[in-house]
Amino acid sequence: MKSLFSENRLANILSVLRKSSVMSLDSLASLMGVSERTVRNDIKEINSHLKECAVIELEQGKCSLRIFNGRDFQSSYTQLLETQDLMNSSSIRKKYIFGKLMRAFQPVLTDDLAYEMNIGRTTLVTDLNKLRKEIETYKISIVGKTSKGMMLQGNETDIRRYVMNEMFDFIYKEYPMDQEVLSAIDFAFDQNPYEKDVQNSLRKYLTLMLDRFLTGHYVGELPDTYYNLMNHKDFIFVDCLINRIGNILHVEFPIEEKMYVLLPIIGMRTPTNLNKYSIELDETIRPLADEIIERINESLQISINMEVIGQEFLYHLMFLINRLRFRVAVSNPLIEDIRKKYPLAYNMAKIGGQVVEEKYGVDVSPEELGYLASYFGVYLELSNENNATQRVALICGSGRVTAKLLVVQLQKILDSSAQLDTYSDSEVTPELLNTYDIVLSTVEIPFECNRPILYIHEIFDEADLRKRLQKVRYWHQSDMEMVDDNWYVMADVLEEDTFFILDEYDNYQDALNAMMDQLTEKGYLDNEFAQRIWQREEKGSMIFEHAIAIPHTIQMATDSFVLAIGISKKPLEYKGRNAQIIFLMGLPDTVEENGDLLIRLYDEIMTIVKDEELIANITKSNSFAQLLRVLYKRF
Repeated sequence: MKSLFSENRLANILSVLRKSSVMSLDSLASLMGVSERTVRNDIKEINSHLKECAVIELEQGKCSLRIFNGRDFQSSYTQLLETQDLMNSSSIRKKYIFGKLMRAFQPVLTDDLAYEMNIGRTTLVTDLNKLRKEIETYKISIVGKTSKGMMLQGNETDIRRYVMNEMFDFIYKEYPMDQEVLSAIDFAFDQNPYEKDVQNSLRKYLTLMLDRFLTGHYVGELPDTYYNLMNHKDFIFVDCLINRIGNILHVEFPIEEKMYVLLPIIGMRTPTNLNKYSIELDETIRPLADEIIERINESLQISINMEVIGQEFLYHLMFLINRLRFRVAVSNPLIEDIRKKYPLAYNMAKIGGQVVEEKYGVDVSPEELGYLASYFGVYLELSNENNATQRVALICGSGRVTAKLLVVQLQKILDSSAQLDTYSDSEVTPELLNTYDIVLSTVEIPFECNRPILYIHEIFDEADLRKRLQKVRYWHQSDMEMVDDNWYVMADVLEEDTFFILDEYDNYQDALNAMMDQLTEKGYLDNEFAQRIWQREEKGSMIFEHAIAIPHTIQMATDSFVLAIGISKKPLEYKGRNAQIIFLMGLPDTVEENGDLLIRLYDEIMTIVKDEELIANITKSNSFAQLLRVLYKRF
């Protein structure tokens, strides 16, 4: 995947801390790909550069950015961004070399290029070898001998794609454009107000096309699918614009160059306001969306309501297909954040990406998966909002003023539609409290009631209580006796007799069968459950990365959600894959009623998948109590 950072590490560190003002030293070092010691030295150098306008403080392994003068800080940050000896950067040197070769009309000698760049011949050869590897994926090569000169070889569309994806800003940062041409472009956009990102992208494609075409590098004949773009409604806009530019420059541009400039329009991101643009939805998109949703349901047993996910999702799919078919790349600076914050949504996107790849024979990039995951993330968040607590009873034993203070605090975190009623401890009865969704109390309640009870202090941590309130929605679907501050809901769903040590088994199949046999004997699963599991396995492996397996299917024995966990200190092999932790799920026939719990458990498992230290600690657990200690993560 393309790096989001330049080689100016000091500027990169400052850029990261501007967006996330506090970050652990080890995370920052990992992000920069250097040691913690190097980051410490970099921070000293940055602080020296910032002088008195800001400082990066390093305490207890945490890096914190403190800004005291915003204007001076911005000026210092800009200087740091621009302070870089270009030819001391391998990345910049490779861009310079490629730019030189892409404009050359005759072989370029290595010695001449090294002299021009003021670097040694050995350094140049090293950079050339790195560049050759990078451009291989674009089907571009550097041919010729260093003693006789080198030339760039490849299809023109591939060369342009590489420039657009990897180095446009470097090569065309100060490209001179005729003022009359710029005015023609501005006028065209005034008449056709595309969104800003589409305009910016189209300007880039137009700049690249003009430079390449006017210097004799023609795009040439394109695949047949491109010529169908002449029927696209936006082709008229591009045709008129390029004809006007042609009149200004006294040049006639062929149809292929016009279709090339159309690409950023047909591959645009979904417009913010769809009603503003009369975009017709391709008739093949809705069946594609239905197949993606069906595959997600088949793989994860999660039902998605198309009415909730929205029409915008269909348009996103249409533009995504266009981008992939015509190889229009997108950048996604939020990809890592999406993976971390919405692991289940990203997994859903991967399933959707597989459907797209199968149907269209294209590769779906991680950046595209990230944007697709955003839609599923929104859907999951909306599903959570629909389950918001509606009726809340607050029991306070410290007087009216304290009760008012509590109410003020609670109103900040409760849903705006929630009903909050306040009682003294002498007023409440089991019958009264059982009419509420949740009970909050500052005093001990002397009787049992059938509602979740959260004990709170008069002054409480709002973030902590908000998380505990989110956990309440799983109260009915688990045996949790109290709503504690453990983030893992699975710790409340698991039971001691659904915990298995699998060290005696040599393979995944035997271990899983042993778990299912014992759970069936105990009445958790029906007799045909194992058969359904292995039928489900035939459709696609349920062993995920980092040796975690999530076999799941419907169970007919009870109306409850069954979660079992089996752990092995050694890998359990099955069809070329290994598992050490098995999360076995038996879903009641009415999965929809347990949908929010299922989604939460998937989310928790996906976070475990990405935590190698936690996985190691789970596999070392020798008892159920020890496992519960490992699975205790405070909000």
